Amino acid sequence: MDIAGTVSIVTGSSSGVGAATVRLLAARGSNIVVNYSRSQSAAEQVADECRSLGVEALVCQADVSKDADCRRLVEQALNRWGRLDVLVNNAGTTKFVNHADFDDLDSDDFKDIYGVNVIGPFQMVRAAREALTASGNAAVVNVASIAGVKGGGSSIAYAASKGALMTMTMSLARVLGPEIRVNTVCPGFIEGDWLAAGMGQERYDKTRQALKSHAPLQTVCTPETVAESILSFIESHSVVTGQHLVLDAGHLLM
Repeated sequence: MDIAGTVSIVTGSSSGVGAATVRLLAARGSNIVVNYSRSQSAAEQVADECRSLGVEALVCQADVSKDADCRRLVEQALNRWGRLDVLVNNAGTTKFVNHADFDDLDSDDFKDIYGVNVIGPFQMVRAAREALTASGNAAVVNVASIAGVKGGGSSIAYAASKGALMTMTMSLARVLGPEIRVNTVCPGFIEGDWLAAGMGQERYDKTRQALKSHAPLQTVCTPETVAESILSFIESHSVVTGQHLVLDAGHLLM
């Protein structure tokens, strides 16, 4: 896909992987919808960075767990540009709970996590389907996690939600072709404040160092390296759909 002149929505793009992704898309010439749930000032800053790269950027508040918000998000993009070519379902949430602690995870936690991590991407695809189909060569990239591959991660609910997102990617790919390709990236440990806050700084530092010491590539993901792989599914891989790509520096080989 030639990205120049396209329109891209990246959910949860006020920070982290989402922000790195919109910067990369903007650098390639795509007009950008920067989505946030709560962090408006951060979203505005990211949008300004995109504009400095010579593209247009629209900032839109939306909670992807709410269908009306998903439809409004797509509608605002279409009202501005009249087209939509790329959708990156990056918004996500979790609750950090030891997998052995069943009592600290309840049905409401599962509903909240699935609402954002699984139902949200489905609702976004449903809202965007007509516009993406009209594009004729559109791409959807879902951001899952290595947790969905190996059943680890911040909580059982989170791992289950990311596994469900990977399965849904295959289902969507079957019904949305040939006009829309749907793929998933599955990052491992991603450097950044969000993970450090959730894990606690001491555990974060120890885990990061252990992965850097023992993983075959002796490194971990950054928001920028994840964004690079998201871009590859959008810009290249024209005959790939329904697939997932693990980004973990070889962690799964350990």
